[in-house]
Amino acid sequence: MADIFDAYALADAWDEMFERPGEVRAAYEPVLAALQPMESAELRFKADQMARAFTDRGVTYAFAGEERPWPLDLVPRVLDALEWDLIQRGVSQRVRALEAYLADAYGPCRAFEDGVVPWRLLLNSGHFHRAAHGVEPPGGVRIHVAGIDLVRDEAGDFRVLEDNVRVPSGVSYVIENRRAMTRIFPSLFAEQQVCPVDGYGQRLFAALRAAAPDGVGDPRVVVLTPGPSNAAYFEHALLARLMGVQLVEGHDLVCRGNRVWMRTTRGEMPVHVVYRRLDDDFLDPLHFRPDSVIGCPGIMSAAQAGNVTLANAVGNGIADDKLLYTYVPDLIRYYLAEEPVIPNVESFRPEEPGQLEAVLDQLHQLVVKPVDGAGGQGIVIGPHADKATLDRVRKEVIADPRGWIAQRPVALSTSPTLAGERMAPRHIDLRPFAVNDGSEVWVLPGGLTRVALQEGNLIVNSSQGGGSKDTWVLAEGPAGGPLPEEPGAVPDVAPRQLGPDGERLIPQEGAQQQ
Repeated sequence: MADIFDAYALADAWDEMFERPGEVRAAYEPVLAALQPMESAELRFKADQMARAFTDRGVTYAFAGEERPWPLDLVPRVLDALEWDLIQRGVSQRVRALEAYLADAYGPCRAFEDGVVPWRLLLNSGHFHRAAHGVEPPGGVRIHVAGIDLVRDEAGDFRVLEDNVRVPSGVSYVIENRRAMTRIFPSLFAEQQVCPVDGYGQRLFAALRAAAPDGVGDPRVVVLTPGPSNAAYFEHALLARLMGVQLVEGHDLVCRGNRVWMRTTRGEMPVHVVYRRLDDDFLDPLHFRPDSVIGCPGIMSAAQAGNVTLANAVGNGIADDKLLYTYVPDLIRYYLAEEPVIPNVESFRPEEPGQLEAVLDQLHQLVVKPVDGAGGQGIVIGPHADKATLDRVRKEVIADPRGWIAQRPVALSTSPTLAGERMAPRHIDLRPFAVNDGSEVWVLPGGLTRVALQEGNLIVNSSQGGGSKDTWVLAEGPAGGPLPEEPGAVPDVAPRQLGPDGERLIPQEGAQQQ
């Protein structure tokens, strides 16, 4: 075995690459064969090269107030065809059930009348927006893009950790990770049957065009971004380029007569679909936060009138509320008459009578999460928390039981990760991305594997110092050639300069850049 694995000791968790010490899983055999001839210093050199390339391309993220190159580990995460079949069926099922719930919650509310979920779950949610009630989106699609976070437990079984159906991010890093890995290990992609990820832009564009209001023959799609200061701006620009559409900010749009127009040097042009990458609260100051300067006044009224489609839909936050997460298996049975393909992590609801006391009694043994937390913020892992932290979260849970859920700790599976100049096990999760065009929920073959770079850490989010791995899904059939150099065929122009018809935007004078 290669020297870099000589000191590799399996953790107390399912290891993705090794069945037992020295025995590699079949899917990883070509990866191990490619790594074995390399010295640890060579791997470190390749990793440093990749970091410099990411910095040059602007593939960065903010951590502790500092802009850093996106951390990609050189050892990929490999899933065989059977594992991927399970994942895509489970993710698709999850999205279909959440779509049904959103249509119900903003419509007839049958699940509440039938007692499947309590009314307080909806009425107490900070993400329930009355402005979305009664809005019938084209094709019935509210979740155009979803990111469903999965983990593998100690037995090697996949479980859903949480749902993201508001503004899920991270798919740009999936694409960039693959581009980098094809350059580092080009021969592996010629030998391995790895499913490509370069079709995401086309799939997303087709789904957004399909979401256009009725009667629009050639819909114009735009990507709405909060602006360059947003942490995910790189992703917004990349997706706009891959789809060949305009990247706009709120002041580039104007609403008149319940219709949306885009300002360009060739005059105002109608907009039919807005792929928005900003939260509900900042979207429209006439309906939500009146102090927002990054949204577009009147855009919600245009959506209510059926003249523009907002993707993802306003109000989707009620479907990825972490308290609703605990009810999703019941919603799958209720709406789809199916058993969940991928189960939840065992969870508790402090807001229910009797469960609050049980959670408080076991606080030191549970993972406690705020229901509206994001990026790993606010999570307290009981077994790793000190007394002061447990005392603080105890008071917070007692004061607001609706604002928290608790889960049994799961020893997330581990994968060999380059730590300095040696390989060490680090915990990982997986965020597959799904695109819903109204007739099919398509799951990108791969997804974002996030890795906790600190030893023993279970928080994988990049905002908390985590990294990533390229996710390889092995396909059946003959091995193909190397993947294309660049996904899509759209010229790499400055994102706010040219529109889909070659027009240039006219910046609004005095508009505040956010």
